[in-house]
Amino acid sequence: MNEADELLRLVRVAAAAADDKKADETLIIDVGDVFAVSDYFVITSGSNPRQVHAIADAVEEEVKNAGGPGPVRVEGLDQREWVLMDYGAFVVHVFRREQRDFYQLERLWGDRPRVEWEPMNPRHESA
Repeated sequence: MNEADELLRLVRVAAAAADDKKADETLIIDVGDVFAVSDYFVITSGSNPRQVHAIADAVEEEVKNAGGPGPVRVEGLDQREWVLMDYGAFVVHVFRREQRDFYQLERLWGDRPRVEWEPMNPRHESA
C-alpha cells in the first residue's frame, strides 16, 4: 500500500470511528489541492458535550489501533464545543451540532470533493 492509500485508509478509519459513536453527518473533504497544511478534513458532530468528547476519544483510539499516529495536537477538548484533532496530513473536526451549524465548514469547503467511506459497524435497521 502506498503512502497516499495508507493516509486515506486512516482518514476513513477516523470517519468510521466517529460514526460508530453515533456522530451526525460525518463527511470527509479532500482539501489537498488548495490547503497546503493538510490533505483531508473529517467533519462530524455530536448532539451534546459528552458525545463530542466520546467521538474525539473514539477517533484517537481507532486511528492508533489501525496503526496510525496520535494527533499532533488537540484543541477544544475541555470546552467540547469544537474539538480540532490535528494529525498533520488530516484534521478531524468534532463539533457540537450548534457550533457546526454556526461555522458551516462544509459550506466553506463546498467546492472540494467529498470522499466516500464505510462505517466500521453498519447499523442494521429492522423493517
